[in-house]
Amino acid sequence: MSMLRPLDPAFPIEQQLPTDASPVVLINLFTIDRADEQALLAAWAHDAEFMKQQPGFISTQLHRAIGGSCAYLNYAVWESTASFRAAFGHPEFQSRLSAYPSSAVAAPHLFQKIAVPGICVA
Repeated sequence: MSMLRPLDPAFPIEQQLPTDASPVVLINLFTIDRADEQALLAAWAHDAEFMKQQPGFISTQLHRAIGGSCAYLNYAVWESTASFRAAFGHPEFQSRLSAYPSSAVAAPHLFQKIAVPGICVA
């Protein structure tokens, strides 16, 4: 991958990985040049196949921005940060990052569901 950009510059993913939490949701916002969209989709699908085989993986969904935007959002659910950390740091996964087009910029961040009374549950 050509560039990782923190979604929250004050707390990039590298600082989140040691935090023990479960379950966690990975939000990864990709931006890409229009000419590289098919290459991004191919690289993401290849990575998703790997991640689906990893312990603690629950689900993933890729979303495309509407209109003329070249933004994609990956939403992935993991049993824990430990599970995600092991998969993200796996040498095979790390080697796959070079398959992403050079125009790709990824902004990954981990989240946890929270309860808001009367609206949603954690």
